Amino acid sequence: MGARLDYGVVSGTFSLDGETFDVDNNVWIVGDDSECVLIDAPHDVDAILHLIGRRTLTAIVLTHAHDDHCRIAPELRERTGAPIWLNPEDRPLWELTHPDATWDEDLVDGTEITVAGTTLRAIHTPGHAPGATCLLAEELGCVFTGDTLFHGGPGATGRSYSDVDVIRASITERLFTLPPETVVHTGHGQDTTIGAERDRT
Repeated sequence: MGARLDYGVVSGTFSLDGETFDVDNNVWIVGDDSECVLIDAPHDVDAILHLIGRRTLTAIVLTHAHDDHCRIAPELRERTGAPIWLNPEDRPLWELTHPDATWDEDLVDGTEITVAGTTLRAIHTPGHAPGATCLLAEELGCVFTGDTLFHGGPGATGRSYSDVDVIRASITERLFTLPPETVVHTGHGQDTTIGAERDRT
């Protein structure tokens, strides 16, 4: 059996620039009945472990280092033994949440992580965060965009370490070149497609 996609929503807070907001985060798990990869590690370790079940977690892959996407990554690593992958350009954001811990592997543009016969390929898409990275799963016909691209347009750029012109260029040059039928699995909210978002611009 090939890889499948499991999904959940966990709730918590996002804090940056002295403000805190309540947020719901999507949790995406790619794998089969024996092994899996987690995309982002928000809020609730036990809820995520419940989604993983008895499978071996082989990687914790972070789309970026805002606290609502990486807060429980070190605890999850401790409980599962899975390495944390993060683009090193997000070090300043990571250190706001985890000043005394670090990640294990650098997630740079073109990095490939394979699980259950499916390859996740990293696409660096800065703008929402300096190290923001999407993960393309061609075999599954989808891309995991974190907070770079949502149903309705680009992610937010009104806070520290973000840039509206950079995120627009990332989306146009790195994501809108994907096939239009590619499903977009976002960090918050509902799915969309590359074609639908390209048509909105």
